[in-house]
Amino acid sequence: MSKPVDYDAPRRPAVEVEDDSLEELKARGAASQSARVDLDEAEAAENFELPGADLSGEELTVAVVPMQPDEFRCARCFLVHHRSQFAAQPDGREVCQECS
Repeated sequence: MSKPVDYDAPRRPAVEVEDDSLEELKARGAASQSARVDLDEAEAAENFELPGADLSGEELTVAVVPMQPDEFRCARCFLVHHRSQFAAQPDGREVCQECS
């Protein structure tokens, strides 16, 4: 039967893992766990934006690529798909395979 593996612990070669005794593992686990408080909480909170935040001063720069000749716009989901996703409809509308 194999020993339990702590997936949160740093990786070591399998040869070293097999040589560890239970007492060594317990001592190493107790030493690696400490009751430290994350002191960077204030800094993390500054970078976090709440939903509904005022973004009126922000400017987005996105390159808009026009629809290519081998693409179509689905009449149901309004997404642009490649022609390989086209599913013919009897009413003549262009619909993707997911929506058909």
